[in-house]
Amino acid sequence: MNFETVVFYVFAALAVIAASRVVTARNPVHAALFLVLAFCSMAGVWILLEAEFLAITLVLVYVGAVMVLFLFVVMMLDINLVQLREGFWRWLPFGAVLAGLMAFEMIWVLGSSKISGGKEVIKHAADYSNTKELGRLIYTDYVYPFEIAAVILLVAMVAAIALTSRRRKDAKSQVVPEQVAVRKADRLRVVKMSAEKHAQKSDSTAGVAQ
Repeated sequence: MNFETVVFYVFAALAVIAASRVVTARNPVHAALFLVLAFCSMAGVWILLEAEFLAITLVLVYVGAVMVLFLFVVMMLDINLVQLREGFWRWLPFGAVLAGLMAFEMIWVLGSSKISGGKEVIKHAADYSNTKELGRLIYTDYVYPFEIAAVILLVAMVAAIALTSRRRKDAKSQVVPEQVAVRKADRLRVVKMSAEKHAQKSDSTAGVAQ
């Protein structure tokens, strides 16, 4: 067992543990942080597979942008954890069936003849650019799945913004147009007071008393 194999098993174990904690963690913030750990572990696996561009993109885009968005949404929605846990056992059979279906699809894809055909790993030249090859595949063979994924991400972003912008009964918010349209006469009243005359009368009264 060489060094690359040991590193692969370390990153793979971290990814599996972090992914399991994403599902089993009771606190949604902790689940999001475990998802960040899973992304970083998979980035390490992709570096071992000589897919440096995908690894950097995973860290920058998903860990640096998408997960920050998830954390903001989770924190701003003020999720009731007690109410959220009530439906766990009710949706457990559906989740188990869905997880089994995903596991079957992964086994079926990895066990196909195109992937497990006994081909040797291709060693690319030093000037090989996986970024160029990835761009060629995305915008030629996989252009429609790429566009569909982009639309789904856009819908998710709009939904996240809509959820965080909803009005709550127990929260106070400012109405900017009403504040801008307010007039001085509506908020300010000038009261005239004869303070100097009263001061002069009090001084004269004190002089007479002496």
